[in-house]
Amino acid sequence: MSRITKKFQELSVSGRKALIPFITAGDPDLETTLSLMSALVRSGSDIIELGIPFSDPIADGPTIQRASERALAGGASLSKVLDLVHRFREINQDTPIVLMGYANPIEALGVELFVGRAAEVGVDGVLVVDYPPEESGSLNVALKEKQIDSIFLLAPTTLESRIVDVARLATGYVYYVSLKGVTGAGHLDLNDVSLRVKEIKKHVQVPVGVGFGIRDGETAGAVAQVSDAVVIGSRLVEEIEKSNLNDVVTNVENFIRSIRIAIDKK
Repeated sequence: MSRITKKFQELSVSGRKALIPFITAGDPDLETTLSLMSALVRSGSDIIELGIPFSDPIADGPTIQRASERALAGGASLSKVLDLVHRFREINQDTPIVLMGYANPIEALGVELFVGRAAEVGVDGVLVVDYPPEESGSLNVALKEKQIDSIFLLAPTTLESRIVDVARLATGYVYYVSLKGVTGAGHLDLNDVSLRVKEIKKHVQVPVGVGFGIRDGETAGAVAQVSDAVVIGSRLVEEIEKSNLNDVVTNVENFIRSIRIAIDKK
């Protein structure tokens, strides 16, 4: 059983929903990212999505684009992100880590090498934004061999036939992108989210996390009522961006704790 599956089972028994924050590895720097990961755990996060910085993150809005730019300017790379996970595992063996990014850095390193290294350092899941189900075969096979979960995105425009395709391959959880557009978009329609999650659950056997457009505790709590997990990214990256280096860990910890409290109240 993967750490991700175990985590969702534990939460289900206690009647709680998962909190999954996203941060970009290397923003503002790799050392601080390691401290931020521990802060996320302390403040109640259940799974951490760790973004692999990339020069052309087409699915991301300006906030996460800038985070990638800062990380790359500081020397972050896929290999260094994997090293970072290894260091985190030296202090935390329990919190699932999902690497989220784009195909280019993985293909540049080599799929087999990437998956082998990910397994060695303790990665639990991989989400590649621009690998649709029909093009992710070699990666999925390699991940399955190493018992790493394959996580896929679903969107408001996803056809039922595509949901069925994803359901055949997805393990760990699926990530429902609740808005059309890039990360950081607004105007979340909670009624629509509820209906779409119900449709997705007709086909997928894994938990459904919802992200995009979640910027505060009230929205996070409402989304938690209709999903298995709340994913929060752009608003958290904004917190990192506006904080100075001395305060960033405390600010992130306080922000995520407020989201945790809001989710648990629902």
